[in-house]
Amino acid sequence: MQQRSPSALTTLLNLAWPIILARATQSVVGFCDALMVAPLGHNALAATTTGALNTFAFIIFPFGTVFILQSFAAQLRGRGTLEAIPRYAYYGLLIAVFAGLLPIIGLPLLPWAFAKLGYSPEVRELLFQYMSIRALSVAAAVGAEAIGNWYGGLGNTRLSMVVGVTTMIINVIGCYVLIEPRFGLPGYGVAGSAWAAVIATWSGFLVALAALLTGTGYREIVPVVKVPWRSLRKVEFLRVLRFGLPSGVNWFLEFSAFALFVNAIVTHLGTTTLAAFNVMIQINSVSFMPAFGLASAGAVLVGEAIGRRALSEVPRSVKLTIAVAAAWMLCVGTLYLLIPEYLVGLFTSRSGEDTGELLRIGTLMLMISAVWQVFDAIGMTLSEALRAAGDTTWCMVARIVLAWGCFVPGAWFAIFVQHGGIGSVMLALASYIGLSSLAFGFRFLQGRWRNIDLVGAEADLVG
Repeated sequence: MQQRSPSALTTLLNLAWPIILARATQSVVGFCDALMVAPLGHNALAATTTGALNTFAFIIFPFGTVFILQSFAAQLRGRGTLEAIPRYAYYGLLIAVFAGLLPIIGLPLLPWAFAKLGYSPEVRELLFQYMSIRALSVAAAVGAEAIGNWYGGLGNTRLSMVVGVTTMIINVIGCYVLIEPRFGLPGYGVAGSAWAAVIATWSGFLVALAALLTGTGYREIVPVVKVPWRSLRKVEFLRVLRFGLPSGVNWFLEFSAFALFVNAIVTHLGTTTLAAFNVMIQINSVSFMPAFGLASAGAVLVGEAIGRRALSEVPRSVKLTIAVAAAWMLCVGTLYLLIPEYLVGLFTSRSGEDTGELLRIGTLMLMISAVWQVFDAIGMTLSEALRAAGDTTWCMVARIVLAWGCFVPGAWFAIFVQHGGIGSVMLALASYIGLSSLAFGFRFLQGRWRNIDLVGAEADLVG
């Protein structure tokens, strides 16, 4: 009897669920950090959540760059050019090493930058303390992401799940032990949260590195540890940078626009509003990260189909991924409308300060955020599909134009010129997400991705 092949939905979900769980653990890390710091007051909550956001500014550029490893591995696997794949793991680790040097350049500038922004002195001091410690985790975070994407391109999405769960468990335990006085320790507050994140990130990276070097989780290619450094090829590494750097710049400039929005515009509305906004973002990450995991799984299918030159399969995979991701976001968005006060209250109920204003502002923000959930799912899926095809430069330009030409100036005008408030902040964010999804939809329907050669001639240079 002929064995029945799995349906497209089954294939997508089999790929997606480990990625979803891995991304969900990232949400839990941020969620728990904020939750455990909340009893220390609004200043500590604002500093920890904003510090985590700002630290990601050092990570986002190399993160976006190493994401292209998934596309290379998937397309090379689709072509059957397996001998070249192990070298790309080394290219990702090289990028992680360089990424670890970025905070050395950026950290000395932070006190000057914070002094120019609207932080209170208390928040400013705690923010710099947090970021100085978290900077030690940058290389490990990028290295784990590089290895995870390399594995993902091979169809193994479970390693990222294991790494994510390891990081989450150690981070939650670390926060519990280090933030407040427990087990004979004095309680290190915001610094304790930062150290917990550093320890957890390095633990996750070591798990990923051990799997990579021992050949765990991939059988069809030679173990990476058996590939000598002298076999690495400059032409391949430069091609990784050629397609990866636009993706990294894309992510960095979009994220830096958002970071400027938080640090300069939302901060202008006061510490309580800043804390409430970051609480809303942490809650939204619960819907965002699983949807992004689905989009990444869809991108693996897109990359493999392109590698086989089965281009007719790509639109079907993209439509299916959009449908599943949008259904998830719609369900979570409905919860934001039904129980917003309860969700925001998780971050306020244990604080000794007056939490009424934070609860009111956070509840309003969370309800408004329900509007963009489906648009976010569509935009993520399409941008990941375009990235899998190698269409990274156009995506970079589109995000730059929308983020820096529309989002930031529009929000700045609304707050500083029109003296708008919370509604203006949320309208600016919703408009940006909606316009991004329309732009990526237009680009995908154009079909230019069909003519991009990502892996190039070196795919044939094996051995």
